[in-house]
Amino acid sequence: MNLKVSKDIEALSHDFADWLVAYIREVLSRQDRFTIALAGGNTPRRLYQLLASGKYRNEIEWQRMHFFWGDERFVAVTDDRNNAKMAFETLLDHVPLIKEQVYPMQTNVDPEKSAESYEKILHSYFDQGTCTFDLVLLGLGDNAHTLSLFPGHRLVRENSRWVCSFFLNEENIHRITLTPPVVNLASQVAFLVSGGDKAAAVYHVLAGEHDPDLYPAQIIQPFNSRLYWFCDEAAAADL
Repeated sequence: MNLKVSKDIEALSHDFADWLVAYIREVLSRQDRFTIALAGGNTPRRLYQLLASGKYRNEIEWQRMHFFWGDERFVAVTDDRNNAKMAFETLLDHVPLIKEQVYPMQTNVDPEKSAESYEKILHSYFDQGTCTFDLVLLGLGDNAHTLSLFPGHRLVRENSRWVCSFFLNEENIHRITLTPPVVNLASQVAFLVSGGDKAAAVYHVLAGEHDPDLYPAQIIQPFNSRLYWFCDEAAAADL
């Protein structure tokens, strides 16, 4: 596990963008595409804005990028809670990508059918290789959840399916999420975490007793690579 601590969210976003651009360039020097699963939430918003800005926009071969999502709420794409909506507004609408290489999770069909369809797409991409995504970008909740893997939920221990749907009672909403098996087969996995409200969760996940049912982010342990954590000082304060 590699830990990088930056001063604040602005520095964190720049540091991660620098790392990401270099990693994308390295991967594309030896293969024809780069596959990434994007994170939702507030922390990646500034990163996405930076990647679409003048400093970074021309440093990435966008037409060789293939975009996926780690999880999604079953709300309309016009709803501000929709993770894809945020990514399009801050990044994807502002760069010269190929729209057929962008795969938002569908929220206008039955949740289970959406999950099954997404899983088929992932298998069509990755079944011939030894790894899945080139990068899975993850966030962390103050309850140590990541993706839509919540404390005490059965999906934390899912070990076969790559994508699942479920109803989250606490939010009265369906969600669709990638699961540990597909994420842990990624070439690289990176957490991006900011804010003092995440400090206790960061401590428990990285330094506390191993209990993924209580701290779901602990279940993310890539088989093929090192795990990266990018935090600002506030999020890393308890380490």
